[in-house]
Amino acid sequence: MSAAVLIADDHPLFRQALRLAVEKVLPGADIAEAGTLAAAARAASAAPDLKLILLDLKMPGAVGYSGIALLHAECPDVPILVVSSAEGAAAADEARVFGAIGFLHKGSDLGAIETAITQALGGRGPARASETTSEVEAIRETVSSLTPTQLKVLLAVLDGQLNKQIAHSLGISEATVKAHMTAIMRKLDVRNRTQAALVARSLGLDLRH
Repeated sequence: MSAAVLIADDHPLFRQALRLAVEKVLPGADIAEAGTLAAAARAASAAPDLKLILLDLKMPGAVGYSGIALLHAECPDVPILVVSSAEGAAAADEARVFGAIGFLHKGSDLGAIETAITQALGGRGPARASETTSEVEAIRETVSSLTPTQLKVLLAVLDGQLNKQIAHSLGISEATVKAHMTAIMRKLDVRNRTQAALVARSLGLDLRH
């Protein structure tokens, strides 16, 4: 079975460029493409031998770093290389907080992208801008404690959806949504949905990049 790579980006031309880079580094790879976060999550869960995820932060369905958090929760052992137009060292560090192995700017040339892909497949990322602090580790642990469904529920709460709407969009019952909210509030150490949303924003899940 060929190694699988997922390219998640809503721009077809950039997906094509990333495909060329992957084919150069990993000839014969089974490459899947997704233009939305929901499609990326489905593709990731359906790939039995997924070796790498190339992810853009700005995708339909993604809010801030939620795409990284969700895909990392779905596939915790699969390296995620963010290829984004977000600027600054902070974006790169924050991407790693939520589970990315590395961060590459979209303005990088094809050679740099190929090198980053090779490093990610080997379990390494581009050089870090700063060292991980205990505060960053605490954020990472909090986010990683949420299951993929709990992350989806929390993101829907951030979007202002009611339990009935969340249940419909996720295909689960309202009782299940309530159970997930109870678990989320316990993990975030809050007492209500409003506090949960505030904590989620403070963790960076609502940052716009």
